[in-house]
Amino acid sequence: MFFDRMDSNSRESRLIIAIQSQSAHFLELRGVKKEREVARKGKNMEWLESMPKVELHAHLNGSIRNSTLLELARNLGDEGDIEFSEVEHVILKDDRSLVEVFKLFDLIHVVTTDHEAITRITKEVIEDFASENVVYIELRTTPKRNDKIGMSKRSYMEAVMQGVKAVTTVDVCFSPQTEQLTSSCHSRPIHEPCNDDLRKKIYVRFLLSIDRRESAASAMETVDLALGMREMGVVGIDLSGNPTKGEWVTFIPALEYARKQGLKISLHCGEVPNRTEINGMLDFHPDRVGHACCLNDAEFECLKTLKIPVEICLTSNIRTGTISSIDIHHFADLHRDKHPMVLCTDDAGVFSTSLSGEYKIAASTFGIKREEVYRLASDAVHFIFADDGVKTELRNTFMAFIKQNLFSDCDH
Repeated sequence: MFFDRMDSNSRESRLIIAIQSQSAHFLELRGVKKEREVARKGKNMEWLESMPKVELHAHLNGSIRNSTLLELARNLGDEGDIEFSEVEHVILKDDRSLVEVFKLFDLIHVVTTDHEAITRITKEVIEDFASENVVYIELRTTPKRNDKIGMSKRSYMEAVMQGVKAVTTVDVCFSPQTEQLTSSCHSRPIHEPCNDDLRKKIYVRFLLSIDRRESAASAMETVDLALGMREMGVVGIDLSGNPTKGEWVTFIPALEYARKQGLKISLHCGEVPNRTEINGMLDFHPDRVGHACCLNDAEFECLKTLKIPVEICLTSNIRTGTISSIDIHHFADLHRDKHPMVLCTDDAGVFSTSLSGEYKIAASTFGIKREEVYRLASDAVHFIFADDGVKTELRNTFMAFIKQNLFSDCDH
């Protein structure tokens, strides 16, 4: 989702994108109403919490805890940087309107220009995903520069890495070299005990995001930074941001360079119906695409022919009005055709969702049985940007879980 990569000056353009007609408010209400109905239907699906999961489209800063955002915003209010009273009620709400979502993203943009805040957010986001049994996650974030406090793109990412190292509630594997040298548990499923240790383990990888407002030179700088941090778990490049800003062709040289150097590519594709850009992105044949909401029939057929995996974000698409109602989401079409895809959260904090919740919505809305949900979750391993050793361990984890749980209650 592109809104968390925008600054406060782009609110008007964002409203134009999201509210595309006089019926947009009706569509939003319709979608949220349907979402609530689905939530009620899915109350008896607690088993999704214990299921191992893979998250491949999660924006770091958009996954911030409400409690953390509230605290950081209150501090900024005390310092006179913002009017805390204008944002407090929005932070405390779970069911936010479209305009309130925009307001929250504006606030997040302000609070994430501090090294300590970035470190804290990273730590908490990883712990939150691990708490719902996410065993592998690719977090994406746009390296920021803030000259006022001496923040460079590199120091921003160093603050992120400090957050990874600060995690205490779960064992984190984020450095490929370290994993190869020190891990003695690779032959065991992640949630099985190793040396009598029952702690969970999560693999963490990163995609560095290029903001569409950036220049070609700045985009190349981000790619160079990613290449220099591969030993720290950076595995790819993401193109995101306001889809009405910038030109896709501006970033092709940086993306081609990244690909030649071995980095994987994920593109936010089809967030708005830009035919030229969508076709250009499909012709580029990225390793994955995010959302793919506004593709026409011919573009969908091209996507399927190329078998490009799609990162599906159900709640995000409904809350932003990109899709008018959950029951007409293109997930159903892709699932029916067995197209490669993975369920994701996008911005778990902003949209008050979780990866377990996304699976619950999919299962409840589209009538997916437990065995098929397990397959959908385990198939995500095919699309991760990690090496074969990690994929093998994750497959073992899913196999062990399915063997233990699939036949325990056959009437589900």
